[in-house]
Amino acid sequence: MGSVSEELSLVPLHQRPELLEACAKLLGEEWGKSRASRLHTLQRSSDTFPASLLLLRSRGPATAPATREGACQLVGHVRLSRVVSRPRDLFVESVVVARALRGQGYGRRLMEATERWARARGFVCLHLTTHDKQHFYAHLGFVLGEPVQSVAFLSPAMPAVVLRLFSTPPGTATTTTARPRVPSAPPPPLPPPAAPPPPPPPTVVWARGVLAESSGQSLLETPHRDTKGLPIFWMKKDI
Repeated sequence: MGSVSEELSLVPLHQRPELLEACAKLLGEEWGKSRASRLHTLQRSSDTFPASLLLLRSRGPATAPATREGACQLVGHVRLSRVVSRPRDLFVESVVVARALRGQGYGRRLMEATERWARARGFVCLHLTTHDKQHFYAHLGFVLGEPVQSVAFLSPAMPAVVLRLFSTPPGTATTTTARPRVPSAPPPPLPPPAAPPPPPPPTVVWARGVLAESSGQSLLETPHRDTKGLPIFWMKKDI
């Protein structure tokens, strides 16, 4: 008998619209919400973001080439959005693997494929949040980070000043109308500053084999909360 191969591919949902219903069902089984709400969100997937990416599995004889429209199984989903004032960063969310396929390494392969997809398009950093999967992401190279602001949907109808946040590197000042300079009296001299105390030695925390500087958070504790008041971990990875 000939051998059977497994081929995985990461494909944008808007290139495989026939999988829209299956994708909505996958997300609905994990997080609920109405079918109409899920379909509305998924239909916004585009090359200009947000982008819903699907991990697809196809099986067949090892010598048979995979076809783009061939029969396949939906393994997982991830959604990527732009990050305000960070034109080369992306925000990762809605990461899910089909329940029947969990525990077989597909979550890791989904994230690795997502990194390759983003890197091939010039992005250099991924951000995400998690309530309880911080150790999984740490094993993939993510580290604890600080909150960033993502935008779920970009539209030409947005004000130009907002759209510029996604094309201007951080720290670049926007042009403003010059105002005439009005001379003012010089401020009084300030007293000499007191010598600052020496900084305390850095504290490190070991959390399941991961070493991180203590800044009020670790893989076991976070100062951040979501909109419901639940602890949430912000993580990032340079790719």
